[in-house]
Amino acid sequence: VQLQASGGGLVQAGGSLRLSCAASGSIFSVNAMSWYRHTPGKQRELVARITTGGSASYADSVKGRFTISRDNAKNTVYLQMNSLKPEDTAVYYCLMVVNRLDYWGQGTQVTVSS
Repeated sequence: VQLQASGGGLVQAGGSLRLSCAASGSIFSVNAMSWYRHTPGKQRELVARITTGGSASYADSVKGRFTISRDNAKNTVYLQMNSLKPEDTAVYYCLMVVNRLDYWGQGTQVTVSS
């Protein structure tokens, strides 16, 4: 199983980006999907999580600005990021529970300029 993340880039403060993460390989089940982010010198932070049934939860720092969604038919999770702030700058990683095991994507850089 492999996870491929995409959609990062450079954006001005107030702008938007949409991240995607698709799982491929021998997939029998996919449970929770999450997005984390990491900034050098800080611990990896859980940004958003979505259950199989579509129930979503968010870090306080992104509530009202980010939206996580999933396409079960495509084994893909998305993160729509609006009203981006410089403090959102980080490497974003997707995490999926596939076949009851945790798999991480390779990370995609998001840089928000002020």
